[in-house]
This record gives sequence, C-alpha cells and structure tokens, in this order.
Amino acid sequence: MKRIFVLAAAVCLLSIAAFAQTASYSGTWKLDASRSTLSGPMRIESMTWTVTQTDKQITVESVTKRLPPNDAPPAGGGGRGGMGRGGFGGGDGTNTFPLDGKEIKSEVDGPMGKMPVAYKGTREADGSLKLSTARTFNGPNGEMTVTTDEAWSLSADGKTLTVKRSSTTPRGEQTSTFVFTKS
Repeated sequence: MKRIFVLAAAVCLLSIAAFAQTASYSGTWKLDASRSTLSGPMRIESMTWTVTQTDKQITVESVTKRLPPNDAPPAGGGGRGGMGRGGFGGGDGTNTFPLDGKEIKSEVDGPMGKMPVAYKGTREADGSLKLSTARTFNGPNGEMTVTTDEAWSLSADGKTLTVKRSSTTPRGEQTSTFVFTKS
C-alpha cells in the first residue's frame, strides 16, 4: 500500500513540475471585472490582453475601454492614459518582458514626452511569472519614477489568469487584482 501512495505522490509531483515548466500564458484574455479588485482611478469598462510567450520573453498587447469620470458626460473612447498596463502613464500598447531576470530598457511616448522604461521578468519554479516595469519622467515636481510589480498565475485548467499588481506612484501605492478569462 505504501508503494502505491509513493507512486501516486511521485506522479503528482512530476505533473506539477511539468505544468510549471510548460505553463503558457499565450492567448487572448478578457478581464472579468466582477471577479477583479481594481483600484479606483482605473475606471475600466473592459480590457483585453493579447499575450504571446516564448521561452525567452512574454509580450502583452493591452486594449482598454475606460468609463467616463463621474462628473463628465459619457464619451466614446477607450485609449491611453490612466493606470493602464504598466502603471502611471502606461495605458494601452505593447510591452515585452524578458523572462531571464535581466532588465531591458526602451522609450515610450508619455503625457510629458518620451519616457525611459525598464522591463524585467522571471519565470518561477511553480510556473508563475513576476513582471516589473519602472518608468521615469519629468513632471511638474521634477523627475519621478513609477514602478509596477505584477505576479501572474494560471488556474489548473489554464483558462483563468490572475494578475496581482502593485504600483508605486507619486500619489502612493495602489494594488489591484485582475482576473482574466481566456477567450
């Protein structure tokens, strides 16, 4: 009987290890706002992420439709700005993160002109991802850096993506949990 238990435990551990090594986040993901906990300034009506992953990197294309401010008449657009993908000034667009723990740098258009951005990512032993972004820009009070850290995890069936995000901005720290379903 002990042999059967040991064999079953070994099979379970190998299955978990195989999932961790092969976890793929690639696909189209739609935000499930009812299961998410979003910080107030985001005002997201809908969000779709198209994710492409290789062994070396993960690329996220974000499209967001925002709710109008409480004191503004409804308007059509989604678009850039706010606390979208990657933090203050992030908005929609495409971001690529290396998965080897090394930092890569780029420049993106921001509300005050070009901003240097540093991207970093790691794949954890359990298959989860840790992604971080640091954006530096000149604002009315001088140079500021905004950092965003994300912890990504997949459900066992690979159909639910949970992203826990923490952003440190000039207005303080904001945390959110995004729950996406694969479409």
